Amino acid sequence: MFGPSDMNAAFWALALAAASVGALHSVAPDHWVPFAALARAQRWSAWKTTRITLACGLGHVTVSAALGVLALVLGMASLKVFGQRLEAVAGLLLMAFGLGYAVWGLHKAMHARLHRHSHGVDSSKATAWTLFLLFSADPCVAVMPILFAAAPLGAARATAVVLIYEVATLGAMIPLVLLSRAGVSKLDWHWLDHYADGAAGGIIAMVGLAVTLLGI
Repeated sequence: MFGPSDMNAAFWALALAAASVGALHSVAPDHWVPFAALARAQRWSAWKTTRITLACGLGHVTVSAALGVLALVLGMASLKVFGQRLEAVAGLLLMAFGLGYAVWGLHKAMHARLHRHSHGVDSSKATAWTLFLLFSADPCVAVMPILFAAAPLGAARATAVVLIYEVATLGAMIPLVLLSRAGVSKLDWHWLDHYADGAAGGIIAMVGLAVTLLGI
């Protein structure tokens, strides 16, 4: 049985672990490169990029936290295997999305060359929703044991650990996305303006391939 001082020490240790996992796993390129590439291609403002990143990040951390809660009910081992399978599939889905987006972007660019006065289709909403679904299907398995360990500390402390993990994840993702968006927005290449969607799709597909091969 935990005493008050032991529970406080355990809470702060788990809070630090949750914050570290949340911040460090957000450094992986699949957590910020797709947003920066699409922001450049779709010409999203900084505010719109932030909103989309925040929504996708919330989907990502909410699914991760939900798996942690389910682990308490169904058992840690089975949920961890399920989460690892979701992580593996997420890389493949990111590749598929990137390739599909690249093909669509190149088709749009070629169509624009042939029909110079045609109006483009606004794909921002579809793109944002697709990203949201992809990130929601990519939970962070590393945080599950931390949430599992926080359960004996009581509902309030366990919830606080979850919130610390979520804030750390989003607090790392958003600055990385905005900094990289600011960098790529300064690339003033004529061909990039014309083939931005195709280039963005290719970059996302490569990130998905790297994530799948390296297991990050």
